[in-house]
Amino acid sequence: MTAAPADTPADLHIDRPSVADGAALWRLAKESGELDLNSSYSYLLWCRDFAATSAVARDGDGEPIGFITGYLRPDRPRTLLVWQVAVDGAHRGRGIAARLLDGLAARVAAELELICVETTITPGNTASERLFTSFAARHGARVEREVLFDTPLFPDGPHDPEVLYRIGPLTPHLSH
Repeated sequence: MTAAPADTPADLHIDRPSVADGAALWRLAKESGELDLNSSYSYLLWCRDFAATSAVARDGDGEPIGFITGYLRPDRPRTLLVWQVAVDGAHRGRGIAARLLDGLAARVAAELELICVETTITPGNTASERLFTSFAARHGARVEREVLFDTPLFPDGPHDPEVLYRIGPLTPHLSH
């Protein structure tokens, strides 16, 4: 694994989210300007039911400044699907999203034999494209791409296609 950028906060702490973090995660998603915003209720549920496959980055005061939500696919229980990634605007460009993704993947890999990470990215979201392709490069994994949900499938108006990024196989030493 590569070292975090020099301007990554030294007091950054990454752990599992708790229900008390749900409102902050909702605000971070809302303020991102990129994510499809789910209801505040869904972030509370996510922090309760999927905390084991999600992560929150906290500043020195313990305040959430970034998060990743994810889950294990029911039909592929060794595949972590990353649902959303957000970092507070004041902290972007400092390697926090990469630290969150590496930390979450390592934590999940320590608990089971994680072989793949998946996510969907809309075309033109270069920050997410870079985050996930650099994750694959750091871990010596391939990246396969295919359109998972095309534009006509979305019932709520124009929506860019969601491209599935499948990263794997992951190396067994991921959790080290």
